[in-house]
Amino acid sequence: MRRHRWHGRLPIVAALASLLVVVLASGARAANPIIDTIYTADPAALVVGDTMYIYAGHDEAAPGAGNFYMRDWHVLSSTDAAGWTDNGAKLSVADFAWAGADAWAGEVEPRNGKYYWYVPVNGNGPGWMDIGVAVGDTPLGPFRDAKGGPLISDGTPNSSPLNIDPTVFTDDDGQAYIYWGGYWGVRAAKLKSNMIELDGPVITPTGLADYWEAPWMFKRNGVYYMVYAANDTNGCVTSSSYACQRYATASNPLGPWTQRGVILDRVSSTTSHAAVVEFKGQWYMVYHTADAPGGGDFRRSVAVDRLYFNADGTIQKVVQTRGGASGANRALTATASTSYVSPWESLAAVNDGFTPANSADRAHAVYGNWPQQGAQWVQYDWPGPVTLNRVRAYWFDDDLGIDLPASCSVRYWTGSAWQDPPGAGSCGVAGDTFNTVTFSPVTTTRIRLNITARSGYSTGLLELQALAP
Repeated sequence: MRRHRWHGRLPIVAALASLLVVVLASGARAANPIIDTIYTADPAALVVGDTMYIYAGHDEAAPGAGNFYMRDWHVLSSTDAAGWTDNGAKLSVADFAWAGADAWAGEVEPRNGKYYWYVPVNGNGPGWMDIGVAVGDTPLGPFRDAKGGPLISDGTPNSSPLNIDPTVFTDDDGQAYIYWGGYWGVRAAKLKSNMIELDGPVITPTGLADYWEAPWMFKRNGVYYMVYAANDTNGCVTSSSYACQRYATASNPLGPWTQRGVILDRVSSTTSHAAVVEFKGQWYMVYHTADAPGGGDFRRSVAVDRLYFNADGTIQKVVQTRGGASGANRALTATASTSYVSPWESLAAVNDGFTPANSADRAHAVYGNWPQQGAQWVQYDWPGPVTLNRVRAYWFDDDLGIDLPASCSVRYWTGSAWQDPPGAGSCGVAGDTFNTVTFSPVTTTRIRLNITARSGYSTGLLELQALAP
């Protein structure tokens, strides 16, 4: 069944499964991007039996092009979320007689033994993008136009300012819902059981703060989750030309929604489009980047990384990996704590993946402990063991009450006591750069940075990384 069908699993079992995945570091995982023989984008994931399918757009823009050129969609598949097969183009704009261009982000939903592929295309009529539906008898098709015209267009009452990025979710009672929209215009509606007609009015969901485009809906432990692209500069990105992935939760599939935070930082492409799916007991985020050789904003590639839930159902930030997990910043999935943080500063700033321009960079949230002086500390805790061999600190210096520290040290938790990492180098206190402490690999659930302030000053951090070997 589909991504939301595992929500009945007991929380403790899910937690143990997540811990087991962390401990078994030798387990298979994808090297990102998962396919680099073509450029793929806007992925949607579907699990059928023992196979994960990814339905992706096909970027065909020439090197240096300044716009999208997309004519068809490919289907990628894997039985272990590590080795991936490109099954080729399984749907194209040419399969819709009423359409002419722009094979943008779509998604497949199973129903009644068939597979319905919802895609936005340029309908060559009034307006710009319409949403059509294709249908096939298997996850790999063949697919054909199921309706002979658009399901959603500019003529649909209360349609989005840009009718793109459809995602379809079927609840436990069999009711299907469709969500879509760009230009801040998220929309939702029920679908009839035939999956090719709307069942009632189009609504505008509330509570999806900073929504931009690319909704993705799933359900876990009775909670509805909406993942979507945002481009705000309030903790999401530093330039609105890029996007992050936020998520919100609700107790009803149509909301109202409560925004919960960022779970995927800015990627290397300007656009960001993600899906979340559970496969063989492990949750994954599927997204795209510009990381393939020769890639760019219009030559993107699909990536897959693990996603973890906290015990309270909130989602940890996804660690983006490239070419495997080595060098990954494990701080992005840690819970931070400290001896003290100023009420107007933010402890969350230390592990949100920000790259400062200099030690006085206030273009982003910062951690500071003014007016405290003397010895302070910042600590990371993980829900399961992680292996580390480096810590990198970028110090905050506001030329006021917060200055570069006098000294610092790194300690790790052995399970019963704090200890110096074996072979640890000196802890640097230079400004305007990352100061790296390298040591022999340790496996731990906690690490702490001890900081001693200069006389008369407090200390602060812009970013604190904890890196895997």
